[in-house]
Amino acid sequence: MPRIAFIGLGRMGHGMAGRYLDAGYTVTLWNRSKAKAEDLIARGALWATSPEDAAIDADAVVTMVADDEASRAVWLGPKGAAKTAKAGTIAIECSTVSYDHAREMGRELNARGLIYLDCPVTGLPDAAAAGKLTLLVGANAADLERARPYLVPIGSTIRHFGAVGSGTVYKLINNLMGAIQIAGLAEGLAIAEQAGLDMNLVLDSIQAGVAASPQVQRHSKRMVARDFSGATFTTALRHKDAAYALRLAESLLAGKPLVAHAAVESYAQAKVVMPDDDEGRMIELVSRKK
Repeated sequence: MPRIAFIGLGRMGHGMAGRYLDAGYTVTLWNRSKAKAEDLIARGALWATSPEDAAIDADAVVTMVADDEASRAVWLGPKGAAKTAKAGTIAIECSTVSYDHAREMGRELNARGLIYLDCPVTGLPDAAAAGKLTLLVGANAADLERARPYLVPIGSTIRHFGAVGSGTVYKLINNLMGAIQIAGLAEGLAIAEQAGLDMNLVLDSIQAGVAASPQVQRHSKRMVARDFSGATFTTALRHKDAAYALRLAESLLAGKPLVAHAAVESYAQAKVVMPDDDEGRMIELVSRKK
């Protein structure tokens, strides 16, 4: 069976790694904390002491880490996977990184003989564990076909946007829209509360209204109830993604008025006081006691 090195066992990565085990692949894991791997090891996964160790003899290396810095470290750091990955290894970056970073990693890893795809994902942790993520791929068509056997276990939908970096462009667009929606929702609900509206009626109206995207539907319930248990996406990660998107927007839409500035600023404030909490707690920044 194919050998997978999986690096990064956060809320999403843990379920994704489990899918490779379900598919019968030989899976070697690395994460900063081994504790997050223990249940996967009990299911048959192997543990590596570093990304460098994990990549030995791997047919594909899949990474799911926090940001550009973490991505560069696990691929090209002193103990990075690129040190031992053999020529022809499929390098699949599922992390949400910046556009410039995705393209740079493509150049760096391709120069080492690896086949690089930027492949950020959409979906919640339960979708990751069920293999029902949507995969947003940037790669040439031939490389995507070579990588497909390593994508099918984790995703029910594969969208090919074009060359390396294009999957990341779409992911940043998607997450920027999410940041704007959630920040706007928090402000709207805070206004409704302060104005004394019946919040159950407000919630029902939002759920049935034209602005009720899946993000708005999910977060409006949590915000009205002030129930942020079971965080699926933190304020720190939302801020990071929005900041990467803003950087891209400024390069492509120079001189234009960008709503992204407000979203990034809102999440910058949230990151200071609640970095590891659910992003929906944004409402606590803008609401006030009557």
